[in-house]
Amino acid sequence: MTEKNVISLTLRVSEAKPKDVGRGIARIDPQDVETLGAQVGDVIQVEGKRKTVAKVMPAYPEDRGKSLVQIDGLLRSNAQVSLDEKVNVQKTSCLPADKIILSPLTLTRSISRERDTRYIGTLLDGLALVEGDTIRANLFGTRSQDFTVIGTVPKGAVLIHSRTKIEVAAKGEAKAKTFKVSYEDIGGLGKELQRVREMIELPLKYPQVFERLGIDPPKGVLLHGPPGCGKTLIARAVANETAAYFTHITGPEVMGKFYGESEARLRAVFEEAKSHAPAILFIDEIDAIAPKREDMGGEKQVERRVVAQLLALMDGLESRGEIIVIGATNIPNSLDPALRRPGRFDREIAISIPDQRGRLDILSIHTRGMPLAQDISLERLSQITHGFVGADLEALCRESAMNALRKIMPGIDFQLDQIPYETILKLEVTMADFIEALKEIEPSAIREVFVEVPNVKWEDVGGLAQVKQKLVEAVEWPLKYPHLFQQANVKPPKGILLSGPPGTGKTLVAKALASESEVNFISVKGPELMSKYIGESERGVREVFRKAKQASPCILFFDEFDSLVPERGLARDSQATERVISQFLTELDGLEELKGVLVLAATNRKDLIDSAIVRPGRFDFILDFPLPDEKARREILGVHTRGKPLASDVDLRSLVQDTEGLAGADIEAICREASLTAIKEMIEAGAEADKLEVSQKHLKLAADWLKRQRSE
Repeated sequence: MTEKNVISLTLRVSEAKPKDVGRGIARIDPQDVETLGAQVGDVIQVEGKRKTVAKVMPAYPEDRGKSLVQIDGLLRSNAQVSLDEKVNVQKTSCLPADKIILSPLTLTRSISRERDTRYIGTLLDGLALVEGDTIRANLFGTRSQDFTVIGTVPKGAVLIHSRTKIEVAAKGEAKAKTFKVSYEDIGGLGKELQRVREMIELPLKYPQVFERLGIDPPKGVLLHGPPGCGKTLIARAVANETAAYFTHITGPEVMGKFYGESEARLRAVFEEAKSHAPAILFIDEIDAIAPKREDMGGEKQVERRVVAQLLALMDGLESRGEIIVIGATNIPNSLDPALRRPGRFDREIAISIPDQRGRLDILSIHTRGMPLAQDISLERLSQITHGFVGADLEALCRESAMNALRKIMPGIDFQLDQIPYETILKLEVTMADFIEALKEIEPSAIREVFVEVPNVKWEDVGGLAQVKQKLVEAVEWPLKYPHLFQQANVKPPKGILLSGPPGTGKTLVAKALASESEVNFISVKGPELMSKYIGESERGVREVFRKAKQASPCILFFDEFDSLVPERGLARDSQATERVISQFLTELDGLEELKGVLVLAATNRKDLIDSAIVRPGRFDFILDFPLPDEKARREILGVHTRGKPLASDVDLRSLVQDTEGLAGADIEAICREASLTAIKEMIEAGAEADKLEVSQKHLKLAADWLKRQRSE
């Protein structure tokens, strides 16, 4: 193709989808592909400040008609462009690569063996590149390996194939760097990332716009959220994607033992950033150097001076110039209030626990290099990992890869210094590996109050058809059909009170609801929140609700509810009780809206509960659990005799008549006692265990035994 026939297009750079990262592909509108005279899979040249190559693929339907080219962080780095900048795109010729020479970028042990290079070759197969490019091999686990291409044979644009010889530079030649994070490596934080970018990238890239409008550009961003949600990762991505100078410190490393040393270190960091302006200064764990001064005792003079020094540097008489400060903490309320005002930190961005969509994005990122089996459903995994932050999901993927590796462990000879790559290439991570890994990984957002949800299904609950239906409508429907609730402008219920005599199945129904709805389940026994110290009980209530909000959607279950919120004025320690009730009312229906949390409470003394608690708007439904009727007793007997070796003479209908007035727990006790009686008879007779049978006589004896106990 002669130079004059080459058609070039100018397109705006956009973010790639997480699943496309590291594949060396550029997605553009199908009409633009035709205009270039190319076909899907052809190699195109992407020219920013530097020229690189990529395979062309059609854009996803939602991104068409926008004159975009979607390329990942590696390709943007190779073309030396940032997001929203323009690049020239044209079709180019590409020859098969005979040989490529790579230099490792990320910290690694030496890769020199022929087996190593052959394995890397299989991971890079089909990649288009030119000399000087950075390329990525997505390894079996959650990590990847970056290389710089320091030579190709032939020269120019080449395509790696199965016969390409790959050489890796010796360790001395390789410049080992830390792993580069791009925006595509962050999942589930689209809105937060967009807000951070507009705060940081716009002032650094287009300062003239702010000057023309007479607006002072933002000077600081405070990122806060639970541990493992991606605060430091966002800062690393911004540092990598922005051309500005980046420097970072962690809170504790500023502190020194000599008088004035801590303040001097802090000044030195700001001076260094100022000398390289425009610059980004990232302070991790900022709560360590800027706690509330009023909470410090007289002995903490050093900490007071450090806080004062930081305040002066961020907004003193002397301007800090073009320095943007990013602070990160997981306890924002412990920071000094003077630090959180506009002018110092102009915007506070809460990095929340990811929702189902976000978890799916994060799982897609961490399973990039994994050979996933056909039965894997990341969608399903994202639905059953409520409360998991990004770090938990990364650990889940790593643990599932370890489970897959354990299957081949017995066949590995550990006296050798390597695992054959033929074995690794045969490995597959299955859904069973992920389910097994879920047993090991707990969601860090609710680790202190995490409850293993019992494996109780609706079919294990006999009778109570109306109660079950009401709970399905209140809990499962808002989760499955949120659009219908929005259309009807109806909010799901906040609280449901389960009331009834002991043994009627209140706690069992709560377990079944937690299991069937697949949401987080936090169980609180009423009395355990009560404390003899003033303020501790209220703090316990606050903490429980805070954890539930973090882990939403969540069921917060209070058993023996009457002990926690009795009628005010009746209790002996009425002051403490009244404060707990007031705190509970505020959490349930205060100024702060309770979103994504359903409060489920169980009691057998509804009359003792404070009347303010059980009004509509707090507890919307009060579900009464009656003693089971004839039909319900038949269902309960069916549940508790399921799987038991019943004799042919067993007539459950007559037993239904005998158990009138008994609760579900009583019927369970009858079935258990009948089984124990049958076992006792077998042991005394000395017969074989496989002939064990529970007869009508055993069930009748057990029913009579229970009635005698009740009458005594």
